Amino acid sequence: MSVRRVRRIIRKIDPWTVLKVSLALNAIGALVWVLGVWIAWSIAIQRGIPAAFVDLFAQLTIAVTPDGELYFRVVVMSAIVWVIVTTAAFTLAAVLYNLISDIVGGIELTMLEEVPEAPRTTEPQRPRPVVHVPANGAGTSTLSVEETVEQTSGV
Repeated sequence: MSVRRVRRIIRKIDPWTVLKVSLALNAIGALVWVLGVWIAWSIAIQRGIPAAFVDLFAQLTIAVTPDGELYFRVVVMSAIVWVIVTTAAFTLAAVLYNLISDIVGGIELTMLEEVPEAPRTTEPQRPRPVVHVPANGAGTSTLSVEETVEQTSGV
């Protein structure tokens, strides 16, 4: 395969597309985060880790109450805020890129593109019959069968 260099310039990024894609990806990331914290908290409760922390802080005369429901609400609310803020930031970045690319021309990328070569046919060439018309116009030819077939060289 032959390779050629191709220049591509990214001049515009559609903010609506960035909004949709970043909202979907951030929502999935927030869901993973919330489920991960919920699973980690469940495992910690089963192992008795929060109770151990309460006992440790009680010895230090610090009052701590491990309220899993309150912590989970904080995690969910922070995930919602994170999705909104990061989606807005990505969309704003796309708009700013479009404004800046109008001034400077965008980002230029140089890529290598593979160009497939045309397949070569390797069919053997068949000899073609030669039409022989005698100069005197007679119906009989003086050439033999081997002489009436075109011979190809190299095949």
